[in-house]
Amino acid sequence: MANRDEIIAKARESIMEFDGEMAEEAAQESIKAGINPVDMIENGFTAAMNDVGAQFEQGKLFLPHVLAASEAMNAGIKVLKPEMERVKAQSKSHGKVVIGTIEGDIHSIGKDIVASMLGIAGFDVIDLGRDVPIKEFVAKAKEHSPVVVASSALMTTTMVNQIQIEEQLKEAGIRGNVKTMIGGAPCTQDWANKIGANIYGESASDAVSKVKAAAGI
Repeated sequence: MANRDEIIAKARESIMEFDGEMAEEAAQESIKAGINPVDMIENGFTAAMNDVGAQFEQGKLFLPHVLAASEAMNAGIKVLKPEMERVKAQSKSHGKVVIGTIEGDIHSIGKDIVASMLGIAGFDVIDLGRDVPIKEFVAKAKEHSPVVVASSALMTTTMVNQIQIEEQLKEAGIRGNVKTMIGGAPCTQDWANKIGANIYGESASDAVSKVKAAAGI
């Protein structure tokens, strides 16, 4: 049987090769070997996805490559989902998180990674998907009373809509009841400060640790 390092290396390779079948195989092997699904996702799939993102920014890879890598990662995570649910069932929920990619933006890779990792960390994640209208963030925040409302923006033209989340949560009278988190390539701590967001998630792991801190964990 392959050991942890070999299986995690295979998970990374599957993403870099855009190979969904290999990702599924690596995920199945990790379950048989008793590897923690968090370890597998963070150090295998997500680590490779971050490499893909970096190569995309450098112009070495293009959008179709990024989408193919994301599909491969999703194939692997799908296999791990039951295992993640089993692990999660053994611990109590830390609260709810509403998350989505902002209106006008169809990029969902970073958001998908954060949503998966928050689920593994023990949060009930209400994933709104991509190109989500501001009013939908507000409606779900009212419905679920989450710990955090999180929005991802991958373009400077859509990150301005994150101001609207702040404004419309205030108008709805619930801004004081939730914390807000922003993330995505063009977002910065300065931007979070400027619009009044509570949390800036620099990376997926950074986002998860800050949401845990916000929930008092």
